[in-house]
Order: sequence, then C-alpha cells, then structure tokens
Amino acid sequence: MPFIETPDASASKQTAKLYAEAEASYGYLPNMVKAFGHRPEVLENWSTLLSSIKANMDLRRYELVTMAAAREMKSSYCLLAHGSVLLRDIFTAEALRQVVDDPDAAAIDAAERAIMRFAAKVVRDASSIKGADVDELRRHGLSDIEIFDIVTAATVRCFFSKTLDALGVQADGVYEKLDPDLKTALVIGRPIDGAA
Repeated sequence: MPFIETPDASASKQTAKLYAEAEASYGYLPNMVKAFGHRPEVLENWSTLLSSIKANMDLRRYELVTMAAAREMKSSYCLLAHGSVLLRDIFTAEALRQVVDDPDAAAIDAAERAIMRFAAKVVRDASSIKGADVDELRRHGLSDIEIFDIVTAATVRCFFSKTLDALGVQADGVYEKLDPDLKTALVIGRPIDGAA
C-alpha cells in the first residue's frame, strides 16, 4: 500500500480518463498510474517529456540507460517494468540478470558498459561528472547529442522513480510471474505489491 491514499476514478474527469486509458493499455490499473491519480496532468506532462527523449534513442540504448538509472536509485518498480521490456524484446532472462547484477561483466558491448556507468554516475551525483567522463563516451563513438540524450534519459527517470518510492508505491503483482532468479535481481528496493 502506498503511504497516501489514491483516488478512485470518480475523483475527476481527468483521473477517470487516466485510469481508463491505463486499463485499456495494460489490461489492469497499475499502481504507478494510481499514484498520479491526484494530479493526472503531472503524469501526462511527464509522459510527453519522456516521449520526446525516447524518440531520439533506439530502444536498447534507452532501456539500458533506464536500467542503470533505476538500479542506482534501487527502484524495484522501474527495474521490473523496464527489465520486462528488455526481456520481451532483447535479452534472455539470464543475460538480463547479468546486465542488472554486473553490467561490466555482462554480454553487452564496451560502449553500452560505458553508457551504463555514465548514467549511474549522473543519478548518483551529477555534480561529479567531469569532462573526462564525457570524453570516455566520445571515445566509444558517441556524439554530443547522443550524450545529451543519455543524460536526459537518466535524469527523467529520477523524477518518476523517486516519486513512486517516496510515496511507497510498490510494483504490480503481475511481476511475480518473472523468472525467480531474474525477479530477485530486479527487486532491490521496495517489494512487489503483495509480496512478503
């Protein structure tokens, strides 16, 4: 249960619309959506910002940056959600577990490792980023605009993950169906809703 009560669909027309669209998309009403039930316009505006960032990145890079950011924040919800995307579209359960457990030893290329280290550092302490950190990405062939995209993908994740965790929002029970070893790797913060 979150730390604040979430409104039902009767709270406002915007809330009813948000909930209906989420149920149509997911097949259920996710806890993350209910968390924004008091202020649906905030989620709508964040989603617009996120879409503008994602539009400039390929799926694999965006998801690896997001995983690195969520891992650094210990956001189980975001690790589970974005891990599920990577599992569906890119990695096996074992390969994904390796990416989460130790990106430097995982079966990803050197540029992806550097990108994940950089994204984690952005989340951990953006003021500690030095020119040498950016130069490292350039050595892997990244342009300045690609570096900008990585930074914004990492920082936009901070808003969403920290909002959910600060409100005590737990990941949806649907994630209980994941491979047990992978689930253990992804649940590094709050437990899955209903989990002991």
